[in-house]
Amino acid sequence: MKLSKAISTALLALLSLAYLKAAGFARRAPKAARTPAVWQTPAEWRHGLRKFRGTLRIGLTGVKFQPARGLPLFWSYENIESFHLRPRSLDLVSYQNRSWHLPGNRSFHFRWRAMIPPNVAAALATRVGKPSENDVPFPAAPAFAVLAARHPTRDGGTNGVLRFRSTGIDYVTPRDRGARSWRWADIKTIARLDPYHFQVGAYREIFNFELKQPMPRSLFERLWNLVYARRLGGLRLDDGGTSR
Repeated sequence: MKLSKAISTALLALLSLAYLKAAGFARRAPKAARTPAVWQTPAEWRHGLRKFRGTLRIGLTGVKFQPARGLPLFWSYENIESFHLRPRSLDLVSYQNRSWHLPGNRSFHFRWRAMIPPNVAAALATRVGKPSENDVPFPAAPAFAVLAARHPTRDGGTNGVLRFRSTGIDYVTPRDRGARSWRWADIKTIARLDPYHFQVGAYREIFNFELKQPMPRSLFERLWNLVYARRLGGLRLDDGGTSR
């Protein structure tokens, strides 16, 4: 049984590597680099119809925007409720009240030109800790399984690869359109509807994937354990059902 699982895993890895090379993912994946203590870039804060130029810094203690004129804005990680990060923009949701007594928390929108490094994006998600939306996956990070997949949407969809990592799930696309990176803490549910359909139910969005390669039951069981085991006090899904 263990030998057959090992053979299946090895074949899956070979097929996934062949797909990655054919689609060009292997060439475009950047080398893993050490995460800098502080990453900064010239940026623009968009506040209503007004725009303020300055410098955005993502550091060890929080996120800071220093405008060219005026006082800086700073949020410690515990004071960030959530965020939506794209390669060249950040929508940050704070715990501050909105103006004019409007309901909800205040959001801040930043844009810049240089792409944020994937390791900095991953560090931001880890430091904030709460469920968020990260559109910057980390192709160079190690993965224990990779599956070619398609994410259909109302306007067409994207083709890419699902990379299953010890820290979460990445969906990598050739031009970063529709890409995602979920930590296990960002994922509420997962479902293997059949060997060719897989669903990621994150706290802030749901993605349904059409798999181009079948997902082995053993792989889904491993994912199930990573998502649910800690929440269920160590309850694990095995070939015979659940056990402690």
